[in-house]
Amino acid sequence: MKAALLRLKRTGMILFWLLLWQAVSMVLSNGILLAGPFKVVRALFAQALMADFWKTIAFSFGKISLGFLLAFAAGILTGGAACRFPLLEDFLEPVITILKSVPVASFIILALIWIGSENLSVFIAFLVVFPIIYINTMAGIKSADQNLLEMAKVFCMTPEKKLLFIYRPALLPYLISGCRVALGMSFKSGIAAEVIGVPSHSIGEKLYMAKIYLGTADLFAWTLVIIGISAVFEALFLRLLAMAAPGCFLQRRQED
Repeated sequence: MKAALLRLKRTGMILFWLLLWQAVSMVLSNGILLAGPFKVVRALFAQALMADFWKTIAFSFGKISLGFLLAFAAGILTGGAACRFPLLEDFLEPVITILKSVPVASFIILALIWIGSENLSVFIAFLVVFPIIYINTMAGIKSADQNLLEMAKVFCMTPEKKLLFIYRPALLPYLISGCRVALGMSFKSGIAAEVIGVPSHSIGEKLYMAKIYLGTADLFAWTLVIIGISAVFEALFLRLLAMAAPGCFLQRRQED
């Protein structure tokens, strides 16, 4: 009952903002300044009927998700190594500070000079996600219970078991929290890179062309596509990450 009321409340909130959007667009009565939700939906269906619609989605999704996954793996490995070797942490500290501080637009322009536009979104998504995962990995490992680590030392627990039963439960909440931020940031920065670099058959190219031809409805339609693929990827990835939690392993063993 409570879940149903929550869904009803959420649906009501969405309907309210959609109606407000439609009302503002009708008051303005200018499709270039603000296209209404009905025009946006029509533009989205019109785009979906075009031959290269799914090719465009696959291109951008593949590039950005690849950059995220590479950064996720590199962040965990580098963060774990930095916890094991403090000298490496000191060595990487200026690099992480630069990656967190320098505007993404600066990296995009530099990357255009270095690698061109084809793999620009992969590179930018990697640069944005890597420091988030690295910092959260270090924080998670350092939060491991020292009493459990001392007990593991007394009982001569193998490194694999310490990783599985001590470090993993400490690390996962930090990783999940970091991924909630990093997943959205990867798509925002990746699409921004495509808008500047304008690689062929990318969502960024479609957004740029919509801007050139003042196609506000198409601009909103492609924005909805970005929100949709970002939300789907986030839900799937966080679901997979949550399956690594100790409770999931225990539940599976009980079911078996």
